[in-house]
Amino acid sequence: MAGAKDWLVTDTALNALRRVQFDVSDIIRRAQGDVVGAFGLDPKESPHQIITSRAYWRLRDYGGDDRSRSLLIIAAPIKRPYIWDLAPSISAIRFCLHQGLHVQLLEWLPASPNVGNIGLDEYVLAISEAVTTITSAAQGVKPSLIGHSLGGTLAAIYGAFSPQSIRGLVLLGAPLCFEPSASQFRDALVTLVPQEISDTDPFPGSLLSHASALASPGTFIWSRLMDAAMSISDPLAMEIHARVERWALDEVPLPGKLVHQIIEWLYRENRFCRGMLKIGEGFVGPSNLSVPTLVVVNTADDVAPPISLKPFADAMAKNAQIIEYPGELGVCFQHLGILVGRRARAQVWPEILSWLQSQN
Repeated sequence: MAGAKDWLVTDTALNALRRVQFDVSDIIRRAQGDVVGAFGLDPKESPHQIITSRAYWRLRDYGGDDRSRSLLIIAAPIKRPYIWDLAPSISAIRFCLHQGLHVQLLEWLPASPNVGNIGLDEYVLAISEAVTTITSAAQGVKPSLIGHSLGGTLAAIYGAFSPQSIRGLVLLGAPLCFEPSASQFRDALVTLVPQEISDTDPFPGSLLSHASALASPGTFIWSRLMDAAMSISDPLAMEIHARVERWALDEVPLPGKLVHQIIEWLYRENRFCRGMLKIGEGFVGPSNLSVPTLVVVNTADDVAPPISLKPFADAMAKNAQIIEYPGELGVCFQHLGILVGRRARAQVWPEILSWLQSQN
């Protein structure tokens, strides 16, 4: 008994030491990002104002001429949300503004020891409050939601939780199904991320980046190097690649409870796709997602491959429209191509805007 207790104390101490090491890694990577940014690669975000906030989130309003065409971006909880708005020529937000949409963005603030126990329930409630704020300002007109990556996953969970509160839903490279053996990235990630994650301690962003790189080195290391090498002759492609690299260094800690629930409930147990994800007092899944939905999938993306989206779309209460995007060079990560790629901007985003207009 004493030996087991000593082992538990030692293991806990080692876990704490590892966490401290990655806390320091967050600081170092952000400092590296600042150095890269000093060469003219810092983000050039669109003007916006904060219209409401809480301890772990705030709602940005970028303006727009028509509040009856509100689009709420659900940012991913990983890194900073300016991936949507890197520079004037590389900005999904500016594209939407130029098309006459009234754009808002729900930003998740870095986790801290003072704000703990923030999980999926709290994130869904934050989206609910943001939607209510926007609907009230628009005199009862509901917004559409759009999200990329885990931001899209959160948007889909909210859409299943409260479909009557939004007009439409756009999911960009958002993983929704996590069947074992269906995705090499999924299988490796659940093996690498420890099961015992503290609900109260912040989870270092660099630890998640490290685990992702180990889970899919082809995606997070080798393809980045190949993209840089093949973009050398294209100055704009090189600029996009460099700006994405600068963004990738901007690590932020996540709530431990959120990371635990995403890894355990979604990636390991696939609860959302199986209709077994409990939010509030009920369970949500694809059959609850009755709002019109557009799904954009990058066929070259290993993080959110088609197999992580299509089974969910097939089981939805309403048929979802699916757009397949083949990826492109000059985007650093294929997973980000839909947000920063020139081909995506020229070919896919007009389809997205047309679909949003059809929901009006």
